[in-house]
Amino acid sequence: MEIRARYVLIGSFTLAVIVALFAFVYWIKNTGGLGQRTTYQIRFEQPVAGLTVGSSVLFNGIRVGAITSLSLDAADPKRVTVLISVDPALPIRADTVVDVTYQGLTGAPAISLKGGDKSAPPLPKQGNEPPLLVAGPGVAQNLTDSARETLHRLDDILAENKKPLNTAITGFSTFAEMLGNNSKRIEGLIGGLEKLTGSGEKQKGPTIYDLAAATGFPPGQKPLPAKLSIPDPTAILTYDTQNILVRAADGTYSTIDNAKWADNLPKLMQARVLQSFENAHQLGAVDRPGDQLDGGYKLELGIRNFQIALSPQPTAVVEFSARVLSDKGEVAGARMFNASVAAKSEQAADAVTALNAAFTKTATELVNWTLGLKFGG
Repeated sequence: MEIRARYVLIGSFTLAVIVALFAFVYWIKNTGGLGQRTTYQIRFEQPVAGLTVGSSVLFNGIRVGAITSLSLDAADPKRVTVLISVDPALPIRADTVVDVTYQGLTGAPAISLKGGDKSAPPLPKQGNEPPLLVAGPGVAQNLTDSARETLHRLDDILAENKKPLNTAITGFSTFAEMLGNNSKRIEGLIGGLEKLTGSGEKQKGPTIYDLAAATGFPPGQKPLPAKLSIPDPTAILTYDTQNILVRAADGTYSTIDNAKWADNLPKLMQARVLQSFENAHQLGAVDRPGDQLDGGYKLELGIRNFQIALSPQPTAVVEFSARVLSDKGEVAGARMFNASVAAKSEQAADAVTALNAAFTKTATELVNWTLGLKFGG
């Protein structure tokens, strides 16, 4: 029994020492050490979340003490009084700002004191009570409370502006629908702006086609007895273009995509008729008006048809009038020339091949007819 009692006494003493050691460490941690400490009161006018006895007190970010007491004011349920124990050398003055901060990854709350003006007066004592610091409104509000309050304010704003927001969203929806319905036009507009500014992608231009002059005239053709000038053929606006035309069965015109003549059709036709006369060995007798030759006669041409007709099948149709006039206005001859040549398709290459065949046929007839006229004087 004596030995057992001795063991119990030794165990109790050891346990008491351990408890005393933990209590001492706890006291050192919460009071800040063995040196002299000063107590201050801090009053919060709203709930304080997470603060406990032993929570740190920071001054300008440096730990200077701890919370020693937390109490509620029976007269005011919203008010919380906190006692802190800190180093008496701290410059805590009347303008010291109180805040609640959160430390580290765990977010442990701590009281944060921020120094003010060095000329501010020290805190007065409250009778037998420690000097009092009053925290500003909203200081103890944590992140959750802040988020909740922000959401409430946002909800109020949305509620107050429900009608304008609905109008704006409806407007955006209408605008988006309009953009969708006109996407091709907008793409075309942007493409046009890119071309205008030269910033768009370089696109391949249309294929350029030429008319073929009449050839194969036999040698020994008799020369024209008079000089002959060939002005630009006349044509309605439809034919005064570089576009290669297609006429549908209902008489409407369209153009072949990505294909153009080398010049406006009247100018191109004038050049190739003139070349046809030159190929018939009339180089010295035929020219354009205003060139070196002072022609006594002129060959007036008028384009009537120059297109691919789609009905009943793709066909090149060339038709023009010709009239030879003297410088006195006398008509030496007048005639209509026309030719139709079937085209393999309405594609650009096939259409141009057929139109060239029809034109060279009429140009050959024109040259031979003109050489056969009787010119006066």
